[in-house]
Amino acid sequence: MLIGTPVETFEGEKRVAMTPKSVEDIAKLGHSCLIETGAGAAAGFSDADYEAAGADVVPDAKALYDEADIIAKVQPPSDAEVDMLRSGQTLISFFWPVANEDLLERASERGATIIAMDMVPRISRAQKMDALSSMANIAGYRAVIEASANFERFFTGQVTAAGKVPPAKVLVVGAGVAGLAAIGTATSLGAIVRAFDVRPEVSEQIESMGAEFLFLDFEDSQDSSGSGGYAAPSSPEFREKQLELFRQQAPDVDIVITTALIPNREAPELWTEDMVKAMKPGSVIVDLAAEKGGNCKLTQKDKKIVTDNGVTIVGYTDFPSRMATQSSTLYATNIRHMLTDLTPEKDGTVNQNMEDDVIRGSTVAHAGEVTFPPPPPKVKAIAAAPKKAAARDLTPEEKKAAEAETFRQQTRFQVGLLVAGGLLMLLIGAFAPASFLQHFIVFALACFVGFQVIWNVSHALHTPLMAVTNAISGIVILGALLQIGSSSWLVVILAFVSVFIATINVVGGFLVTRRMLAMFQKS
Repeated sequence: MLIGTPVETFEGEKRVAMTPKSVEDIAKLGHSCLIETGAGAAAGFSDADYEAAGADVVPDAKALYDEADIIAKVQPPSDAEVDMLRSGQTLISFFWPVANEDLLERASERGATIIAMDMVPRISRAQKMDALSSMANIAGYRAVIEASANFERFFTGQVTAAGKVPPAKVLVVGAGVAGLAAIGTATSLGAIVRAFDVRPEVSEQIESMGAEFLFLDFEDSQDSSGSGGYAAPSSPEFREKQLELFRQQAPDVDIVITTALIPNREAPELWTEDMVKAMKPGSVIVDLAAEKGGNCKLTQKDKKIVTDNGVTIVGYTDFPSRMATQSSTLYATNIRHMLTDLTPEKDGTVNQNMEDDVIRGSTVAHAGEVTFPPPPPKVKAIAAAPKKAAARDLTPEEKKAAEAETFRQQTRFQVGLLVAGGLLMLLIGAFAPASFLQHFIVFALACFVGFQVIWNVSHALHTPLMAVTNAISGIVILGALLQIGSSSWLVVILAFVSVFIATINVVGGFLVTRRMLAMFQKS
């Protein structure tokens, strides 16, 4: 198949759906690549780069659409581009079918297959194709960079000879992919970061990144977790408490980054006009929901404004495009993974398997019919958190009773093990020689002690204990080697098994330790 990428015609769009690196990867699937001349120039990729990677450069979009079997692009097609589609041709791009119903109908009438990258289902297997997350990650990072460019102070606190500089205080509203990227970036710059999300289950992620999670004191708590990792609409009572929390934060924070979106709805208004007026002069608001109306009341789409009290509000909607080289690289990788799923045999033949969750979920038009909306995926990786019954604090008497019951259960278990071990010792002692019994007692006690030491340790602590377990395994190996020369064949076999198992533990410990150390190495 011929995979073609045209120049993006959407005003201000600098990204490209195919990079020289992805050309090489696509060739491994058995496909050939076409690129319209100048398609990657705004993202830093020249025609010569594409030709060196093995792509053919064509002079214009018409030639590309006439030759290519699959068109890969970033933005939804224009009316002129839809008119160039032909029956049996496949278009892969962002499409936003809810907002482009007429465009979708026209594309289906032409017999083209439309795969919308914004419709890739959020299941584990499809994470490598999740272009929305790729672009949201860049947008969250760029939002902090944009805020710092408009904030006339340091992010980190400093103590200098000229005086003390306090750190900036950043509030991130919404802890999805973009929000977490913003939290990580602001934290790394040294700011004091606070974050809020209607989904309480994300609090651990926020706190693990060094930010403070703002808990909402709301008695009638609700489950605000929607499908696909998004938040669901909140009740009016919850929203009022939420706004009250933000009003308390407005005079104290220096930078606000809002990322709250609900699928197929206008962005919820979370930062009202009175909150903007309560902020200090020089503060900055970056509204990543500007394309859907904005989370801030005063946001203007694709504009940067300064209010009467000196607050800068940034409503740009092209943050990924402002980092075109990086975003093109990630998006092209998402496209390549989609092509990998479409080409399971890697022989250049596309298999539009409508029984596959990922392909069916992202296909919005096929064989002359509109196939949107898709059925729900058979497997869900990101589901709404189950509702939990309200927990109450135990009284001292109840805690004491629970601890006593736990102790009794552990005691019964240990006594049972000792009884079983004693019976086994008697059974073996009746038939085995005295020399073997002496060794076997040491072996049984070692198993019992090792079980008690390791079994009750939290799994999270197993890796830090690798060094200790390696030392213990070394002792086991040394002791077993001393027993291998025994005259009893049974002792020799048990010693050999001990060496074998302990060696596995030692090797595994070193492998896990090396893997952990690699996580902290900078590339």
